[in-house]
Amino acid sequence: MPNISSVSEFLLLAFADTRELQLLHFALFLGIYLAALLGNGLILSAIACDHRLHTPMYFFLLNLALLDLGSISTTLPKAMANALWDTRAISYQGCAAQLFLFAFLVGAEYYLLTVMAYDRYVAICKPLHYGSLVGSRACAQMAAAAWGSGFLTAALHTANTFSLPLCQGNALDQFFCEIPQILKLSCSDAYLREVGPLVFSVYLAFGCFVFIVLSYVQIFRAVLRMPSSQGRHKAFSTCLPHLAVVSLFISTVMFAYLKPPSLSSPSMDLIVSVLYSVVPSSVNPLIYSMRNQEFKDAVRKLFGYMLLCNQ
Repeated sequence: MPNISSVSEFLLLAFADTRELQLLHFALFLGIYLAALLGNGLILSAIACDHRLHTPMYFFLLNLALLDLGSISTTLPKAMANALWDTRAISYQGCAAQLFLFAFLVGAEYYLLTVMAYDRYVAICKPLHYGSLVGSRACAQMAAAAWGSGFLTAALHTANTFSLPLCQGNALDQFFCEIPQILKLSCSDAYLREVGPLVFSVYLAFGCFVFIVLSYVQIFRAVLRMPSSQGRHKAFSTCLPHLAVVSLFISTVMFAYLKPPSLSSPSMDLIVSVLYSVVPSSVNPLIYSMRNQEFKDAVRKLFGYMLLCNQ
């Protein structure tokens, strides 16, 4: 019976069997990746260069853009390389690194979205205390807590997952390394060691979800009590992008892991995995820029400065 020491590489799921389709997938993912780099890069540049955006909300948005860039860069480049060079292999160390980085960045993003819900709650429900509750030091501490929590949970799961003996080969039913796929390869009596950390993570994620829901219940109550329609519009314009990002993130992850077996098929599983691992990182910049005039002005200012520098 082979164990984990005998596995030197894993075989990732191929997107297609024919060379033409592989190149098509490469071109498609390259376009998505470049769009994610451009969108998140614009957010980082605009916030860093425009002092008017040096506020708690945009500070958290900057962190979100960094996490989105990191998460999509963890999965797509390897998938594109495999499609371009017609291979499925990823080394044991590369798989462990990819699993850790993806779990770390996605977990940190979820915790950061929880912090951003708190920021919007204080801004709308307790505006007079906003400066004291969400000051620069508090923002740095909350962002560090989100990154640190993601790192610790990812380190725990990665160490626990890769300590399990593998008895089911080395082929993964996924285009990147993730915990459920590695557990499928473990011996039937060994994967139970991961149950404890998984239950802990589920409870923590559910607690964050409840906090986000309760925050928005209070936010909507406060907004609906505002006498001014202009005030309500401004409050909604700052909350709706975050709510849309949270909804996209949670819905894609829940559908990926909680969908009924009747909907499960290789092609459906592949589409769903792309939805929750790739799409949010590409779409988030668009969501935040659509109704945000301050950000649009900052981007125009940035492009104007770049044009002047090139003349």
